[in-house]
Amino acid sequence: MPQVVAIAFKTQKRGAMLEVQTALVTRESGVGQDIYGKPGKRQVTLISRQQWQAACEQVNQELPWTVRRANIMVDGLEFNESLVGQQVRIGDLVLEITGETDPCRKMEQACVGLEAALAVGWRGGVTCRVISPGQITVQDELSII
Repeated sequence: MPQVVAIAFKTQKRGAMLEVQTALVTRESGVGQDIYGKPGKRQVTLISRQQWQAACEQVNQELPWTVRRANIMVDGLEFNESLVGQQVRIGDLVLEITGETDPCRKMEQACVGLEAALAVGWRGGVTCRVISPGQITVQDELSII
């Protein structure tokens, strides 16, 4: 069963990602008090551990997942276009997958070649909107509903 393996958010633009073991995810502020958690199609971002590792292998670097600046890393699920419009349940939390998280030049600044490595096969993850709020914790199981 897929599960949450990491949670993070940032409280200021270009600020450090703050990793937490548990977070409240709401319609008003996304994950924790994330600066980009306002309501909309890009409220919460998810990344797959397997897809992140594939990108790291392509650039021959072992990079911390927070370099990607995503909110939630999951294990056991890979993202692709067929999941757009689907909902993800993590406990009481329900997210709607709204699209692909396009890698930006910040990825290239972090590691040469990373932007291109993340552009392959949805490795950059997905964007989501909060449908139903909930508390999440590392090791929570998730499902596509």
